[in-house]
Amino acid sequence: MGVDRFQAMTTFVRVVDTGSFSAAARQLNVGQPAVSKTIAQLENRLQVSLLIRSTHGLTPTEAGQRFYERARVAIQEADEAELSARGAGAGLSGCLRVSAATTFARLHVIPHLPRFLDQHPGLEIDVILDDRVIDLVAEGIDVTLRMGSLPDSSAVARKLMGGRRSVFATPAYLARAGEPRTPGELAEHETIIYSQLSNVWAFTRDGTEASVAVRGRVRVSAAEGLRAAVLADMGLTIGSDWMFVPELASGEVKRLLADWSLPPIDLWAVFPTGRMVSAKARAFAAFVEEVMAPGHSGAA
Repeated sequence: MGVDRFQAMTTFVRVVDTGSFSAAARQLNVGQPAVSKTIAQLENRLQVSLLIRSTHGLTPTEAGQRFYERARVAIQEADEAELSARGAGAGLSGCLRVSAATTFARLHVIPHLPRFLDQHPGLEIDVILDDRVIDLVAEGIDVTLRMGSLPDSSAVARKLMGGRRSVFATPAYLARAGEPRTPGELAEHETIIYSQLSNVWAFTRDGTEASVAVRGRVRVSAAEGLRAAVLADMGLTIGSDWMFVPELASGEVKRLLADWSLPPIDLWAVFPTGRMVSAKARAFAAFVEEVMAPGHSGAA
């Protein structure tokens, strides 16, 4: 007996999205031979070749591209139809794949997941922690949380919050090095530099602009390292206010130059281009927006 038609469509769409049988098999939690067999049966039933196999991977034929576009929409509409039939009160189900920067997820997403999962007992969440910008389609991601400007202007995105940035240091470091009172004084301090940002910091206050080139013996490539270096009293840094929420509350970290402003880094929910945004992804983005809203325990 041949494979279920809907299952075959789902497998084919996943193969095209990932570009390989092996990657699709990993995402579907099946063996690669099962994926290959499903595609072969699908091509046999349709009496047409759907994929071109080459050293560069798998790409759809012209017929395969037409089938992919219709199948993808059919799968998404079936998911939405099931959700509608169950009613909003029944909650979401299936697996939601989310990606987010490691530190942000550890501080502001994962601690709140129990409440989101309680609201949707049929839902599973696969959280991919990565500070890099990853390929959402190739990785099978439903929604990613990104900071800053969006490199792809065609991306389907929703702004979740405006991200204020500040200068931070520990009282122990300030007791040793003194507290800067103006942006210019930052040049005399030991700075923990985030390698993904410039070491020239631009401040504004009441229409006045001030830029300072900071120096530092330590550079880090991820926010987790930035936090760890500051908490080890190694120097001061700039970061989004969400980065030190617990330590600001406890007094372990102090916000400096509070009357000066730095360019903000906004938080976005980004969805795979070319796909209908799923109800699961929309609900998760709304949940994170609620968590990060001013006054909520998850926000600064």
